[in-house]
Amino acid sequence: MTEPLRHHRSPLIGFHGGWWTWNLKHVTQHQLTDRTSPRSWTTERQKHCTYKSHIKLFYEAGDRGVWSLGSDLILKDRGPSLPTLEAPNIQFIQEETSILVPTVVESWEEEEEGHTLILMKRIPSEPLSKAWPKLSTDEKQNIVRQTAEYLLQLRKLQSEKMQAPSGRPIYSNFLFLDNKVSGRTHGPLLSDNELWTEMEPARIQLRNHMPPAPLCTFTHSDLTHVNIMVENGSLTSIIDWELAGYYLVWWEYVCTSFSDSEEDREWKTLLRRYMPDYSAAGNSVRFMESL
Repeated sequence: MTEPLRHHRSPLIGFHGGWWTWNLKHVTQHQLTDRTSPRSWTTERQKHCTYKSHIKLFYEAGDRGVWSLGSDLILKDRGPSLPTLEAPNIQFIQEETSILVPTVVESWEEEEEGHTLILMKRIPSEPLSKAWPKLSTDEKQNIVRQTAEYLLQLRKLQSEKMQAPSGRPIYSNFLFLDNKVSGRTHGPLLSDNELWTEMEPARIQLRNHMPPAPLCTFTHSDLTHVNIMVENGSLTSIIDWELAGYYLVWWEYVCTSFSDSEEDREWKTLLRRYMPDYSAAGNSVRFMESL
């Protein structure tokens, strides 16, 4: 069993590596408010000193951002529009599987603004999206097989309900077509009937085309090549577990039916060869998305 994850609202966090303490509340209020650099760190002030900030924003979407804190730490800042269960999901994976996932140092909420912040150690490797063009065919196949072996571990984690670990609700704009109500949660759902009741009428028309799902299996839900970390032609970690939870057995396969780029499509096509074939469900969901 792993040490229980610390999740609280205290602004002070200590790290043994350098025996120093950060006031992260000060950082979030004064350093992370600007999208590219600290708000008070103006061009004029930069002219009068040689200091260069090691806090950098390297990903942003909507009201969320991901910051690098030096070379060893990552800070994820999630706004109130979307819930996030990434920290408890990571702890669950660490306890129940041998899948390599990021180490969460701390997770807490900012009450005034409704933000959730997760501090984690940086994975010392690069995303598959960056490495893919440089990999040989054998290396690509090796990473695919390693990922598929991890997915087999997830398949063994089963639930009679569609839910996140510890009975929490799940959210997926993709599955529930919640584009107009971002961040809406669902469940726990006790059966296929309850799932289809949650769905829009267009989805109900397609129910007969979907395979039965008596049990739900633990699912990552976003195995894009950006979330696969590799080094020297081998898998080192799977990241971004915020959408994970117990979903119908065909959902992981369906999620790999959609890609962000040609390289992502190639990666997912190879991965699906090692997954149970739910192509009928994938075809139905693609049709559903076109309505």
